[in-house]
Amino acid sequence: MVGLVLPRLVSFEGAPRRSASVAERNFTSLRSAYWLVFISGFLEPVLYLFSIGVGVGALVGDLALPGGQLVSYAAFVAPAMLASSAMTGALAETTFNFFGKMKYMKLYDGVIATPVQPFEIALGELGWAMIRGSLYSAAFLVVMVAMDLTSAGRALTAFPAAVLVGFAFGALGMAVATFMRSWQDFDLMGSAQFTLFLFSGTFVPAQAYPALLRWMVEASPLYRSVHLIRGVSVGVADWSWLIDVAYLLLMTAFGLVVAGRRMGRLLYK
Repeated sequence: MVGLVLPRLVSFEGAPRRSASVAERNFTSLRSAYWLVFISGFLEPVLYLFSIGVGVGALVGDLALPGGQLVSYAAFVAPAMLASSAMTGALAETTFNFFGKMKYMKLYDGVIATPVQPFEIALGELGWAMIRGSLYSAAFLVVMVAMDLTSAGRALTAFPAAVLVGFAFGALGMAVATFMRSWQDFDLMGSAQFTLFLFSGTFVPAQAYPALLRWMVEASPLYRSVHLIRGVSVGVADWSWLIDVAYLLLMTAFGLVVAGRRMGRLLYK
């Protein structure tokens, strides 16, 4: 699907360099306050891990994974916090910041006066979001290893899984942002994001829900992300990981295609 659609959106001659220039511009503008942004993005999942994973975990005890493996509650929650952090970080960068640049700063109106195309802007913004998100994920995995919630080898495998989660939600968030009319529309997105956070197997196994609700939970993008990272971090390998990866790859492709097309319509009208 992507191979048929993308060539119509943009010629890929020099596209990687032009997309990289968009990410480079973001880095230059944020360089003076980068450490403050990094610390704020890193602390939230760590605080959740200590307050719920460790604090509440002392009351809950061990939980059984679908394969029957027993893990501590902190080890159960930690991968979900990593997936949620990847989602939140990617959405923040590709919705609020992206919308502000496009709608109010009119930044991209000037960019398209250069050889950079709308799809390349979308790809560059997504790449920048993932540079930031990758640093958050790496730092959080170091905390997980230090707390003995996963092994160093599993953490190395979980890192690209977290990056994939960020790509998927970043692409989807950018597509959604192109449909936003004002800042008030983000209230709906915040509600949807918080609902995903609560009902995606984050704090309790999906098996604990009634059958109908469980089906809805397992079909959600954050559940597929949590399932993948949890399986890599503390579980055992099985074929269902392929479903998670395919789901997230399709979500990334869909988001980029929609974002590229919508940006072309909005910027060239």
